[in-house]
Amino acid sequence: MEPSGLYYPYRFARYFLLGMQDVLGAEGLDAIVGLAGLTTYLSDLPPDTLERKFDFAYLAAVSGVLEDWYGARGGRGLALRIGRSWFIQGFHTFGALAGLAHPAFQSLPLNRRAQISLDALAAIFNQYSDQQTVFSIHEATYQLTVDVSPMAWGRQSDRPVCHALVGLFQECLRQASGGYEFLVHESACRAAGHDECIFVINQKPIGQTGG
Repeated sequence: MEPSGLYYPYRFARYFLLGMQDVLGAEGLDAIVGLAGLTTYLSDLPPDTLERKFDFAYLAAVSGVLEDWYGARGGRGLALRIGRSWFIQGFHTFGALAGLAHPAFQSLPLNRRAQISLDALAAIFNQYSDQQTVFSIHEATYQLTVDVSPMAWGRQSDRPVCHALVGLFQECLRQASGGYEFLVHESACRAAGHDECIFVINQKPIGQTGG
């Protein structure tokens, strides 16, 4: 795959590969990374720095191999789990997200916790990477709009492919809400021919019926 010229910092990529290792095991990580052509990372993870040098095309290749190797359904499920672990490997302690578990934050109304956490995550991507992400609030949903998603870069599909980002957003909300699960749906994807990748999130957690 041709380089995109767009980058994550090494730290975000390190979190991602650690998430893959958590879900797939060390051998599974090596297999997927090798098949994706990222042999540099077979023995060494990206350094824990904020240098923007991990090309979006690398994550697109890894995401494509996951679906090719495990099938569309199996690859999607694994990518969702990897996305959740991606958050746990480091995002939960990064910048403003480090305060999610603080009692003062957890005492806020649920909708405020969800809004603050998603807005903080979008701001982190905007500040430290080339993934430009916009958070917006609608009548019954939240929305995250990603200008260029690494998982969709250079890919073509008949369905959305940014499953790891879906998992990342789900886990961010789970930790911000104190354990609630939220429905996150990628409604548009560049890989499927849209201009942007759009993630729609129900404001009410799954199973919550009250206000």
